[in-house]
Amino acid sequence: MVALDALPNSDTDLKRMTTTEEVFLQLKSDIISLKLAPGAKISETEVAKAHNVSRQPVREAFLRLGKLNLLRIKPQVATRICKISYQELRNTRFLRAAVEVEVVRVACQVATNETLAPLSENLAQQEAAVKVRDAKCLQELDYQFHRLICHAANRLPAFQTIAENKTHTDRVCTLELANTSGMDEVLEGHTAIFKAIQQGNEEVAVAMTRHHLRHLDGTLTRASENYPEYFED
Repeated sequence: MVALDALPNSDTDLKRMTTTEEVFLQLKSDIISLKLAPGAKISETEVAKAHNVSRQPVREAFLRLGKLNLLRIKPQVATRICKISYQELRNTRFLRAAVEVEVVRVACQVATNETLAPLSENLAQQEAAVKVRDAKCLQELDYQFHRLICHAANRLPAFQTIAENKTHTDRVCTLELANTSGMDEVLEGHTAIFKAIQQGNEEVAVAMTRHHLRHLDGTLTRASENYPEYFED
């Protein structure tokens, strides 16, 4: 049940909540896409001006991003985009793998032709994106692919955990997908996982999922060498 004090008290409150969500989603997208580079300063005043809104919804969006460890807020000093933390990546990838492996296992048991059809269509769209080297489109389809697996497994609530932890690897994925071979690897991994689920082969599906989640290790090594200023600890 939603607490009464959490509900908007007026149209003005509702509008502010909607504005906050819009600013939050745009800033989150800009951080993940590296449009806002790790370590860069960010200003409430400048963001409010760019979005043509007051500072209050921007401040609330900043707080939400801070809780996701995407912003480091130091009042009276500066607010910066968090650098990519090795420790954060290790922790979030561990949690994501623990959940996603079990989701894939269940999908092998319960997925139907009806629930697999959207996955097949998603893969076709991924192939088209890779063909024209549209990294942004492929990253969006990647997000939906993992959500559709949860749907096929009838475990959609699990995607919230996957998505929350995926946020911290998405910036590394942005660097990975800037490389054409990285795009090919993502498509190959997704295709192998889908085929195993389609065949109901739990052992292969789990192995392919683990392999898919581990393949970022090489990307992380290369990215940290090429962009050392983006990383910490």
